[in-house]
Amino acid sequence: MTKEFDLNIEKILENWEVYHAVREIIANALDEQKLTGTKEICIHKEDGVWHITDYGRGLNYHHLTQNENAEKLSAKGLIGKFGVGLKDSLAVFYRNGIHVTIRSRYGTITLKQQKKVGFDDITTLHAEITDPADPDMVGTDVALDGCTDESIEKAKNLFLCFSHETILETTGFGAIMEKPERANAGIYIHGVKVAEEGNFLFSYNITNLPNKLRKALNRERDNVGRAAYTDSIKNIVKSVEDEVVLRAYMHDLEQVTKDGGHDEMNWLDVQLYVLEQLSRKNDKLLFITGDEAVKRRAEVSDAQDEGYQIFIIPDKLKEKARSIRTVMTLEKYSQSKNNAFSGDALNISDLTPAEQEVYNMMPEILAFMDGLPGVIASVKISEELYTDEKKTITLGLWDAKTRTIWIRRSQLSSIESFAGTLIHECTHAASRCGDVSRAFETALTENLGRQAAYYLR
Repeated sequence: MTKEFDLNIEKILENWEVYHAVREIIANALDEQKLTGTKEICIHKEDGVWHITDYGRGLNYHHLTQNENAEKLSAKGLIGKFGVGLKDSLAVFYRNGIHVTIRSRYGTITLKQQKKVGFDDITTLHAEITDPADPDMVGTDVALDGCTDESIEKAKNLFLCFSHETILETTGFGAIMEKPERANAGIYIHGVKVAEEGNFLFSYNITNLPNKLRKALNRERDNVGRAAYTDSIKNIVKSVEDEVVLRAYMHDLEQVTKDGGHDEMNWLDVQLYVLEQLSRKNDKLLFITGDEAVKRRAEVSDAQDEGYQIFIIPDKLKEKARSIRTVMTLEKYSQSKNNAFSGDALNISDLTPAEQEVYNMMPEILAFMDGLPGVIASVKISEELYTDEKKTITLGLWDAKTRTIWIRRSQLSSIESFAGTLIHECTHAASRCGDVSRAFETALTENLGRQAAYYLR
């Protein structure tokens, strides 16, 4: 028995290529797989004919009506919701000379053009439906005779499940993927590519669609503009929790300060989020501007010596970050140093005679410098000496705020220990440079040379 079903298609989508039509067939198969929880769809070539097969409930003529699919509209994460993709794709196949055969337990469907019933002057595309070859068949098989391998591959590349992009993190708004090397980033909606970005760090799969984006999704599902999905991408990034991903964004932000980097990190609200989240996960991160890196090298060097990892951020971001409690800026670091410093000055009379003797050698030790540098107001001795709230012990310390050199009492055990620490801290004070910096090393080397020359005269 043969039935004819008028698809009511007189004109077809002129801008659709064959791979667009293949995309719709694949999308329907994937949706059916998800709705029914059946095994993965199969895309294969047999005797020169491409087949797209799912293992769901089977397609019947009701699916050829052009209405919104109530089942798909209510389900989450499905690709096709408008009920037009199948009909449009069949028309494109017919226009391009591709013979389509759809088989299921409900029958076999092929295509032909004929006059519309009651209107001899109008020719439309019809589906010809015959009895099923296998009434016990599971699923639906769409055979495309004449479809090129290229069209199949181009269509498959539009789907995340065939793209081989590694998912880095999944959030409530969508997923972040590592984009293929030397390729554009893909923007996916429910696993279907709708756009490409040439300067994005990652690819994204949007799964929580705001109304703005829903309205922007046209019938073709192509050429969705950035303005439509920007908020969705921001929401995804601002939901990231994985520290590896956050650090990738942070390192990219550093490139932005050098007029490089990717577009995601040009959004100020995204920058702030990454800063705050990384700071919550690691309290040994210090964020500075490029100008601070040059002009306040001593403080930056001190922070590095204490185990801080340094990130350079834009000036505008620095201003916004001041109010975030967890974000360590250079001002906060300096303040913490001042607040955390711990040392109680001993009276010289409290020292042992041997310690006093070493302490009183100070003028001779510093003779090559003509005594204490003018920037230093005093040298004090403390029983214990700490640099931070965690009570990190130090042997010597230059406190620029009070213009005081502090030396731990244990250094008075020998002239060598005291002299070494004293000259070290005097060099910090005079050079205004921190440990490990090249400027400090240069200043210390010069002082050693001056000392040697002084005693060799």
